[in-house]
Amino acid sequence: MISDFVAHFAKLIASYPEDVRVEVKQGDEISEIVLYANQADIGKLIGKEGKMIGAIKTVISGCKAKDGMSYRINVEAI
Repeated sequence: MISDFVAHFAKLIASYPEDVRVEVKQGDEISEIVLYANQADIGKLIGKEGKMIGAIKTVISGCKAKDGMSYRINVEAI
């Protein structure tokens, strides 16, 4: 569910949406969401002063209240 949201949101922002891919690495208490995108889109996904990725983190933190799992998100170039 969360990975689908992150992928869909990133594809709306990205210039190369076909390159966007999301992986979820499950842990005991923390799940890591890795967002892979084209090198040209990394700046757009992080945003000026990290505001775009911060907004994504804020939405994801709302899911923590629902299911009790903490999430960490990383953006990496492919």
